[in-house]
Amino acid sequence: MSDLYERVDKALDEIRPYIHSHAGDINIVDVSEAGVVKLQMVGTCHGCPMSMLTLRLGIERILTEKVEGITQIVSLRPDELDLDDLDTEVDADAAS
Repeated sequence: MSDLYERVDKALDEIRPYIHSHAGDINIVDVSEAGVVKLQMVGTCHGCPMSMLTLRLGIERILTEKVEGITQIVSLRPDELDLDDLDTEVDADAAS
């Protein structure tokens, strides 16, 4: 795992108790070397009309304040995940 990924995960740990209090969670799908963070909101957050507001005004703001190097935050819905691409990335990480 990259240093940027670990810093994003640590910052999300500060946010997760609030998300968990609403029976939801936020998963890191990917953190690129270019600083693009792909997140997926799950549980009751997935499909909630307020989830985009939570993402933009809460999660995005906190992550960009606490983690230097983030250039963009993208929220993915479950149907937008390319599982074949993720399997390739996992295989590449395991090989290194």
